[in-house]
Amino acid sequence: MFCVFPHTSHLHAVVPLAWALQNAGHEVRVALHPDALNLATDAGLSAVAIGTREHLGEIVAANPDPAKLPKLTGSMALDPAAGPGRLQAQWLHYTAMLAQYRPVVDDLVALARRWRPDLVLWDPLCVPAAVAAEVTGAAHARFLWGQDNIAWLRAKQLEAAAASPAPGAAAPRPRRDPVRSLMRPMLEAYGLDYREELLLGQWTVDPSPEAMRLPAAPVYVPMRWVPYNGGSPVPAWLDEPPRRPRVALTLGVGGRGRQLFEEAAVTFAEVAAAITGLGAEVVATGHPGLPPGAEAPEGVRLVDYLPLNQLLPTCSAVIHHGGAGSFAAAVAHRVPQLVTPVPFWSESETARYVEERGAGLALETDQFTLDAFSARLRRLLTEDAFRDGALMLAKETQGVPGPAELVPVLAELTLRHRR
Repeated sequence: MFCVFPHTSHLHAVVPLAWALQNAGHEVRVALHPDALNLATDAGLSAVAIGTREHLGEIVAANPDPAKLPKLTGSMALDPAAGPGRLQAQWLHYTAMLAQYRPVVDDLVALARRWRPDLVLWDPLCVPAAVAAEVTGAAHARFLWGQDNIAWLRAKQLEAAAASPAPGAAAPRPRRDPVRSLMRPMLEAYGLDYREELLLGQWTVDPSPEAMRLPAAPVYVPMRWVPYNGGSPVPAWLDEPPRRPRVALTLGVGGRGRQLFEEAAVTFAEVAAAITGLGAEVVATGHPGLPPGAEAPEGVRLVDYLPLNQLLPTCSAVIHHGGAGSFAAAVAHRVPQLVTPVPFWSESETARYVEERGAGLALETDQFTLDAFSARLRRLLTEDAFRDGALMLAKETQGVPGPAELVPVLAELTLRHRR
């Protein structure tokens, strides 16, 4: 059983593993918000509703309307160099966010009691799924869709709590553990005691490159991220060889990339003109935000939605906001990346990783100018080193077990942990 946070990008991340489990003969169900069931069923997966329509309704409403997303939770981006006070405040923010999913615990326990899953794979934001697994004796593990901010912040919080005061200094006043407050209502209802695995899983499936992993306590099981970004009919123009270098400008399935234009104080038309000014054509996906009635500039093709798995094989470069799904698709298709991170979770870390591996370049929004943007994109389009770097990064990921190879590993771990 998968328990997935009801947002498109979170569901897309688990689909290849869910397919692999089904193909190996295992039964799979996905527990989702009632208004997000189509995200699973469109991918050919069986879905079960949990919670009410009111619960997390704003999150679900952002799936078809990305403009609503920035208003929901603000930035959850992690700064590993931040001081203890900032990290403590951010951890309080994270645990408050985790508490939003607490009302579904009874539905998840009831589903687990009816269906009796052997393994529960849960989104890091869906901690009630671990409680349901504990109640019914199922093995359980987290499935990451990005950097493991939660485990890293938890480790820092525990380190701070255990630290001894400096010689001669007064002992600090004990801090309330927000995790206990988060978990207590769920655990007491079922007579359970708190253990760290109820927050961090018995193990964690991590599809991110090992070099991007933060130092934290969980047992990580690596998996190659096989990108899934939905399906759609292939447009006829996509089968025609591009006459000029083609550049994909994607705002992500969640649409968060559209914030680039606001934060960098540029318009979509200006960015598009900068790209076409280099002799390239643009395919922009994900509602780029043109004024009503405005026509696309010459050399620019606008599409509301086109899976990156269809588009990227035809592209010479891709511009994206640093989202994990866009990054994974670019890696899989060996396309040089220009990452303009819009911080929410780990976008800046993704941008730095791409640049360090020679697979692309980064441009932070606070440094964004059209000249800087054009200069970086020109390099991606003209310097072979970036295509070589993208090829090397793709080859490295091929050495990580894919979803099908992970199935027997999960079966063995399930037998070890199931009661």
